[in-house]
Amino acid sequence: MAGAQDYKLGAFAFPRGWFMLGDAATLEAKPTTLHFFGKDMVFYRGQSGKPHLVHAYCPHMGAHIGKNTTSYVVRDGEQVQGESIRCPFHGWRFGEDGKCDDIPYSPNFIPKAACLKTYPVIERAGIIWMWHDPEGGQPDHDLPAFAAWDKQDEGWVRWVIDDYGTLPIHQVEIVDNMADYGHFVPIHGSLDIQYFDNVFDGHKIVQRFDAGHRTLTSAEAPVLSLDTWYEGPGILQSEMHGAFPSHMVIAHTPVEDGTVRLWHALMVKLPNADPSPEQLEMARAFQIASRDALGQDVEIWANKEACINPMQIPADGPYGKVRLWYRQFYNPLAEAEATHKRINGTVVTFGEKRPDPIAA
Repeated sequence: MAGAQDYKLGAFAFPRGWFMLGDAATLEAKPTTLHFFGKDMVFYRGQSGKPHLVHAYCPHMGAHIGKNTTSYVVRDGEQVQGESIRCPFHGWRFGEDGKCDDIPYSPNFIPKAACLKTYPVIERAGIIWMWHDPEGGQPDHDLPAFAAWDKQDEGWVRWVIDDYGTLPIHQVEIVDNMADYGHFVPIHGSLDIQYFDNVFDGHKIVQRFDAGHRTLTSAEAPVLSLDTWYEGPGILQSEMHGAFPSHMVIAHTPVEDGTVRLWHALMVKLPNADPSPEQLEMARAFQIASRDALGQDVEIWANKEACINPMQIPADGPYGKVRLWYRQFYNPLAEAEATHKRINGTVVTFGEKRPDPIAA
């Protein structure tokens, strides 16, 4: 199984950026063990409902914070207090800043070094997101707004989360799709492609694409127009303009170096804010169609060998430039600006260039 070093991605095994942890509806108050970036972590909600993510093992003697059902700390319902969490072994309590703030049998002495590593987390658009940085830095770019989530009064039907589970592939090969002009006809059923281009802009990359489609267009709306972008390495969004506007997210998060967890979701905009049952059913059918379209990619990803060096031909999209853009997240943040100066701009693979990029 190929990892970051095989692909020559950079100094770190895992990238810097915002990443999905899971469907917020499934991540409840009870401490839950998660495994991403080669590490065990524990997710819990404070008594306010606020989400928290911490390193799974207590700095005192290495006990797992989340995997316990028999300690009286757990049985008595004392593990989560306010926004703090207690270790089930000796009851050491750690605040939301990670610092130990209580040792039941040592009230007058708490070591200053008694800290539990915490990770920045945000609940937004029905999803729990985390910031990961191998250098330990704070976010250098914002989590996307997913603004349509809060526009139900404008007809937007909120998405549900489709979980594709774990795939035996490095996520760089998922990001390759941003340059992959050639797969749209055989994999996705595109017809009469009008143009395909990419815009590189710092930590963002945009794909712009117009075409007909075997099933997703009609005589009344013959063109499916897609503006697709990454903001950072792990969150893809796409605005699709056809019979009904829709907004898609595809999120992927490294589990180990060479394996990745993948999710999909889609919101559809209906012409009225109080949709009928038939309209809601239609919106869900749009999400299923979008999910199934991604499933065509997933089948390829789940059954391919690692592609360390693509055999690129002139008619392909700019795979090399996409991978160069992607490498910035595997290298120190101080080097990112030099990468941006090298790659920023537009690459037209097919058709006429649009006059202006669509704002991501």
